[in-house]
Amino acid sequence: MPHNLLVDAPEQGVQVLTLNRPDVLNALNTDLLNNLSKALDDAEADPEVRAIVITGNQKAFAAGADINEMAARDLVGILEDPRVAHWERIARFTKPIIAAVNGFALGGGCELAMHADILIAGENARFGQPEINLGIMPGAGGTQRLTRKVGEALAMHMALTGEQINATRALQAGLVSEISQPELTVERAIEIGQTIARKAPIAVRLTKESVRKADDMSLSDGLRFERHAFTLLAGTADRQEGLDAFREKRSPRFNGQ
Repeated sequence: MPHNLLVDAPEQGVQVLTLNRPDVLNALNTDLLNNLSKALDDAEADPEVRAIVITGNQKAFAAGADINEMAARDLVGILEDPRVAHWERIARFTKPIIAAVNGFALGGGCELAMHADILIAGENARFGQPEINLGIMPGAGGTQRLTRKVGEALAMHMALTGEQINATRALQAGLVSEISQPELTVERAIEIGQTIARKAPIAVRLTKESVRKADDMSLSDGLRFERHAFTLLAGTADRQEGLDAFREKRSPRFNGQ
């Protein structure tokens, strides 16, 4: 098991991945992103994993990229940054990701949190894109995902000033779905993951994909994709199981078929 990423065995369909570089506030370096990418590959192939929770510690989810590693790169190193492939892998993950954020989620940490499908924030959470303070700009979705999450006005303010927002402002802006007491944030994220894990896996995957398409497609194209996905689900055994369970007043037993 990698020392900088704690990988729990799945329980009730949920696997917890904990960023573990506390001495540098869980700064994201290439090695950590590589291990996170590998863990997601393994989870993608494991039928026992139906949802992922990504978290850090009480002080920091992740306080950004590893500045020492960044400073060591020349222009060629930046252009050939191996982390790009890892960010793309995280974005392609098909199972639901819930981020449980306590403390700082800054720069790459904020960008990682925004890769999640559901984001739960502790009351002590702080979100920001402070790259402008280093003479650079967000490079892993901080201008694109943030704008789609919170709107252009707030995204522009955060990216150009480097100022942080707290959990309450993040909730109001639509960046997070829920605020929790810090000591209960991971527990709440796992609870949500377990709720999702009890649903039909194919329906979960297509629902996630369909919602994500709303960022990329026109309304008419998105509606066509949604209808196509809905039609595909009509032919699954899980759909029939869901209908049978409803009529028989029992809990459904979905098996991903």
